[in-house]
Amino acid sequence: MNIVQPFMYVGVTNNIQRRLSQHYFDSQNARKSFAGKYNCIYLVYYEGFESPKDAIAREKEIKKWRREKKNSLISTFNPKWETLNNQIV
Repeated sequence: MNIVQPFMYVGVTNNIQRRLSQHYFDSQNARKSFAGKYNCIYLVYYEGFESPKDAIAREKEIKKWRREKKNSLISTFNPKWETLNNQIV
């Protein structure tokens, strides 16, 4: 039996609220973008950085990881994989 896992999107932004809105808009209107094509609209993990350079370095690090390691990182931060979209103010 195959279990379908949701797609993961890893990215950097300086305005997480705006990025979440963009992803939602793209899921409805811009099917050619990654977020639009795969409906990446639920936030389940995030990290904050003072420096864009540090954020980009971390993004590149995580993107190289296997799915299992990403799942573990998320589960440590958010054990129930709850949607965090409404917690970001």
